[in-house]
Amino acid sequence: MRTTRLGASGIECEDVGLGTWAMGGWMWGGADDAAAIDAIRASLDAGVRLIDTAPAYGLGHAETLVGTALEGRRHEAVIATKCGLVWHTGKGTHFFDEEGRPVHRYLGRDSIAYEVEQSLRRLKTDYIDLYITHWQDATTPVAETMDALLSLKREGKIRAIGVSNVDAPTLAEYLKHGPVDAIQERYSLIDRGIEAQLVPLCRQHDVAVLGYSSLALGLLAGPMDPQRQFSGDDQRKDNPRFAAGNRQRLNAFFADIEQVRARLDCTFAQLMIAWTTAYGSATVALCGARTARQAIENAGAGKVVLSRGDLALIDGAADRHLTPLMS
Repeated sequence: MRTTRLGASGIECEDVGLGTWAMGGWMWGGADDAAAIDAIRASLDAGVRLIDTAPAYGLGHAETLVGTALEGRRHEAVIATKCGLVWHTGKGTHFFDEEGRPVHRYLGRDSIAYEVEQSLRRLKTDYIDLYITHWQDATTPVAETMDALLSLKREGKIRAIGVSNVDAPTLAEYLKHGPVDAIQERYSLIDRGIEAQLVPLCRQHDVAVLGYSSLALGLLAGPMDPQRQFSGDDQRKDNPRFAAGNRQRLNAFFADIEQVRARLDCTFAQLMIAWTTAYGSATVALCGARTARQAIENAGAGKVVLSRGDLALIDGAADRHLTPLMS
């Protein structure tokens, strides 16, 4: 697989990483813990080192699964986890309720000090490779947040600093106070908003770009039955992108790029993941998986090589069919 580097941190990983949001269960119609643990271990076996998780994924559940899966194999993994979405305090601003508990955006020094200890315990490790502010907190100065993160780095509890869900001015403010090694932003063929301002700023300051939701919650994984139903707390149930008409557009798109998929002998999901890093905006494509089969398939995208002609053909098909879904 292709390797890359997380900014100036010196930390190396592959350009495909494993995302664990769905493993937390909430907003994904539940979870299968045994299958999730198998998926994490299968990712390592397939050569994927970067495992991305967060406390908010199931109120600590995903982190606990990662810690269990990595027992005896911690040295093989690059762990990225997050801070800033909290349920132990009412400080900051209310963001959403999860499993009946209010979750706030809060990046104060006191909360970060508390959160990192909880994450270390759940992950069964004494250090975190990449520690990311999950969502930004308007009630706390960036200078305070960054000072807390730099203190954790000096203490050896984290190796690198990341920020997520930021705009360019907010990233620039972080950079005034210290080095940022990576950002994590939504990025896929139909989510390309970061290309205009954030990506150029990252290139200027040697900041890696981790693109999450590379398959757009599964929309880009391959043709989908327009009649498929999503139920329970599955977030796709009420997502307009998953409307039957949009799924028909997606199926037409996949028909147009079938020639590329067939020639490269890969799946549509692998093709879309490979597009994410081949285009040059994302350093790492983060891909969710809930089973070992999905994890192995995602890892295979790291071996798919797209030419400029392939990229042009894919972009042309997207322009013809997917414009209503793009943001």
